[in-house]
Amino acid sequence: MKPGEFYSDEQLVAALREEQHLNKPILFLYKQYSTQISSFLINYGASEQEAQDVFQETVVAFIDIIKRDRYRPDAKLATFLTAVAKNIWFNELKKKERSQFREKEFEKGRGQVEADITHLMGERELKSQLRDLLLQLDERCRKILTLFYYEEMSMKEILQHLPYENEQVVRNKKSKCLQHLSGLVKNHPLMAQRTNYKK
Repeated sequence: MKPGEFYSDEQLVAALREEQHLNKPILFLYKQYSTQISSFLINYGASEQEAQDVFQETVVAFIDIIKRDRYRPDAKLATFLTAVAKNIWFNELKKKERSQFREKEFEKGRGQVEADITHLMGERELKSQLRDLLLQLDERCRKILTLFYYEEMSMKEILQHLPYENEQVVRNKKSKCLQHLSGLVKNHPLMAQRTNYKK
């Protein structure tokens, strides 16, 4: 963009509607609104990097709105862009909150089954019998439970050893494996007695 080159709101929207030569209007968007909107987002709890990322998403969303002819100039462009950025950021915050809530619920929900199995893992005289039961599980269950309890690996470390998408998937799989193992323990007289399991 040449020094001093300026777009009115109408000119900018018209320039962004073109299929070619988007570099200048996009550069103008960054120079004109990036600092203002980033500061706004930081005031709402975003880090500097998060604010920059959200502004980039805002520019992409704004161009998409224009291309689909959904932009209505009812307010100043700065106000519209700020509203788009605010929506994107608040959606990110909601995702974070949901993720943190699921994490807390998962940790709370592991409950007595895991407590009982963990107790068994800590008793030497039962470990060999428990290993025999582990052999009845499928290969991935054996690996997850062995890495977690015997190798004392975190979910993040286990993820490096197994082809799962993320730590939450590993946790879910581990929970199912524990339920399966719990069923085997219930049918093992000595272990059922030690954990107060009832058939």
